[in-house]
Formats: sequence, structure tokens, C-alpha cells
Amino acid sequence: MGLFTKKPIHELILDSSDGEKGLKRTLGAGNLIALGIGAIIGAGLFVRTAAAAANNAGPSVALGFVVAAIGCAFAGLCYAEFASMIPIAGSAYTYSYATMGELVAWIIGWDLVLEYAVGAATVGIAWSEYLNKLLNLFHIHVPYQWCHSPFEVCDDKVGLFANQFGVHGIMNVPALFIIFMLTLLLIRGTKESAFVNGIIVISKVTIVILFIVLGWSYMVPANHIPYIPEASKYTDGQGVTHNFGGIWGILGAAGVVFFAFIGFDAVSTAAQEAKNPKKDMPIGILGSLVVCTILYILFAHVLTGVASVNDFRTAGKEGSVVYAIQTYMTGYGWLANLVTVAILFGFSSVILVMLMGQSRVFYSMSRDGLVPKTFSNLHPKFHTPHHSNWIFLVLVGGFAAFIPGDIVGDMTSIGTLFAFILVCAGVWILRITNPEIPRQFKVPIVPVVSILGILVCSAMIAGLGWTNWARLGVWLVLGLVIYFTYSRKHSKLNNKKKG
Repeated sequence: MGLFTKKPIHELILDSSDGEKGLKRTLGAGNLIALGIGAIIGAGLFVRTAAAAANNAGPSVALGFVVAAIGCAFAGLCYAEFASMIPIAGSAYTYSYATMGELVAWIIGWDLVLEYAVGAATVGIAWSEYLNKLLNLFHIHVPYQWCHSPFEVCDDKVGLFANQFGVHGIMNVPALFIIFMLTLLLIRGTKESAFVNGIIVISKVTIVILFIVLGWSYMVPANHIPYIPEASKYTDGQGVTHNFGGIWGILGAAGVVFFAFIGFDAVSTAAQEAKNPKKDMPIGILGSLVVCTILYILFAHVLTGVASVNDFRTAGKEGSVVYAIQTYMTGYGWLANLVTVAILFGFSSVILVMLMGQSRVFYSMSRDGLVPKTFSNLHPKFHTPHHSNWIFLVLVGGFAAFIPGDIVGDMTSIGTLFAFILVCAGVWILRITNPEIPRQFKVPIVPVVSILGILVCSAMIAGLGWTNWARLGVWLVLGLVIYFTYSRKHSKLNNKKKG
């Protein structure tokens, strides 16, 4: 009956092998790597790189990617050990239940809503914005009122919506549309979703590589001098002051571009749908992280070489990659158009994986009794948690259609970093409490890797500021109210112990 009652490891392993009654095992190592890349490469690479260069690190934003990748690598190693040892849906929630008990598991499960559900809605809103950029190439666009929330008013006097100045938004139809279509795909089946995701991944990675290769010869050495600017303060157009240059500028950039790595942990939510999880999960998690880190560092190096920091602060602030191509890479206007398509593809695959991750976390929580049973009901033909998919369509779609995208800010990053910290701690704890459990993949030099993962992720959380901590606190209080009024009473593990 305790708040820190742990779910026995043998029960988790038994759950992972429930065969016909459970989720279908259809994903191989290649599918999992593509799933990770699909979740990772999206808004972060195309949008956050220029923002970090402008506000924090200048050309050394590539080093910010290195720092963020190191934090993700520590967490990724720990995720890989857990996924090979406990190949079951639920990700950090399941791992926390086995190592730190029910209350901590509930907190992280609730916290993951920030990463997956709220994150999917935010990316859906961004997808709507870039759809209009693409449609504008054909001199058409969705009217302002049908691609913005009721809380937004058009203040564009010279851009796409200049003739609709002062118009109030009604509903973001494109954002709701993409979330609806991807939900239908998820209900149809994980294998089909992985196939579509694979096509998207190939397309957007090809475009990223094209920019790196073609842009390399357009780099101006002066834009990289000094590579690490002297430490100073920079106040952006919103009146926010940032540490620019020096070590604090690089660390600040790491916190900003960390958003670009969000998603690789979603691979672990698909553990129960992997054909050979003990072998394939570590490959999927670490493989996707390695591929994306290499692409990120090269992309940041080329982008900051083609355009200057001042470009990212002024004319090139919006659509920075497209601006750099159109301004400095003569004859490659077609590449700028492809980048817009790549961004749309990137957003689509991120939404797809986030929606899948959210439904799988609640699938596990439902089977434990912490949320209603409907979240674990599987479709009789497709063996997917269709009720959960429909419920999150309403929640995520409602948020995307009627709430402005800037409401959530950096809460998605905080949710992810918090999960990383608990997973790093969980591997260390389980090495002490259950050293006898077979591990197909083992994190080297534990507890050193666990401690370094906790420290790096904590440092990035500290850089996100007190306002985001306050929002996270309010969210967790709401979650605790739900736990003590519903989840604790319906917990199968606690009820079994009482019986």
C-alpha cells in the first residue's frame, strides 16, 4: 500500500511476453533507428540552431550541440540498458516503477504528457505555419482566422496576412488536420506507421545532407571568426538578456538546442513492438542518436559559415535556413523550397512518434490501473491502443486548434530532461538491487555514467529559468491530485498487496 511500492521485475518481463493479447512485434532495428531519427530531426534543427547562434554562442553553436549530445548520450546508454532488460511499452514510466516505486512512476508518466502530448500539439501548430509558407509558393494560403487560435489577432502589416490585419483567429484547421491524419495512421498499425515514417526520414535526411554538401563551398571563413565569441550580454528583440559567447554562451546554446534532440527516448516506448527488443532496442536508441548528432554538428557548422550571426538576429531571424540559401547560395532557390518541404516532413514525423509514445505510456499506466482501462483496450484487428489514440486526438487536437503555440514554451524540454534524470538514476539503483537480472546491453562504468548523465541534464534544466520551473510545479501538483484521488485507489499493485 506504500507510495513507493515497486513493480517486480519478473512481472514486467512476463508482461512483455504476453503474445497474442499484447501489442504486435513488427519493428526491426532499422525501423527503430528510423523511428528515432523521425522523432529527432524536426523543428529543432531548422529553427533552434539559428536562435542559439543569434542569442547564445555565435559560430560555436556547434559546440552547444556537442554538449547537448553528451547529456543525451549518457541518458541514451541508460535507456538502452533498460530497454534490453525490460522490453515493454512505457519507457521511463515503466523503468521508474521497477526502481523507485509507484509515486515516482506516476510523476514521470504524468510528466511525459508534457513531452509527448503537449509537444505534439506544439509541433502541430508549427506544421500549420509552415504549410502556409509552402502554399505561398503557389500564391495561395489558408485564411488567418482558420489557421490561428481564438486568442490570436493578426498584426502582420507587410507579410502573408497583410490584407487581414486585425482579424481574430477562430480555429487552427491545418494543425487539427495533420494530428487527425497521423492518428488514423497510428490506429491502422505500428508497422504501417513505421513504413510512412521511414519514407519521411529518407526525404528529410537527404535534404539535410544536400544543404551540408552544397552549402560547404559557400561558407565564408570570416563568419567563423572568432569561433567562440568573447563573453558578453545580448538583449534580443523581446527584451530578454542572454549570456553570449564564452563557456556560458555555449552552455546556454546547449540548453536551447537540446530541444533538437527530444524524441530519441520515444524509441523505448516501442519496446513491446520490437521483434528482438534485447538486441534491437540499444541499436535503435544509440544508432538514431549518433546519426542525428553527426548531422546536427555539420549542419550548424555550415549554416553559421554561410550566414552571419547578425543575419540570424535581423532579416534572417524567421526561416533562417531558407533565408541563408536564398541570400547567399545563388542558384539554389529550389533547395530553399525543398527545405520548407523537409521542415513539413520533419514536423509530421515528430508528431507521429510523439502521439505513438504518449499512447504507449498510457497503455502501460492503464494496465497498472493508474489511469482508466480504456487506455489499454486494443483494436481487435490492428492490435493498437485505438481508444487511447482517439482520446489523445481530442486532447492534442483541441490544444493545437484553439491554443497559441507559445503557451508551453520550454516545458517540453523540462519534461524530457526530468525523465532522463530518473532513467539515469534507475539504472544505477537496479544495478545495486537486482544485479542478477540478465542484461543484453550494459552501461559501462556505472555509476560514473549515471552520475554524469544526472549532472549534465540537471545543468540544462537549471538554464531553462524559474518561470518554466513554476509551470512544471503547477503541472505536477495537478498530477498529484489525480494520483491521490483516482490512481492510488485503482492501482493493481497496491490492491494486490492489500488482498
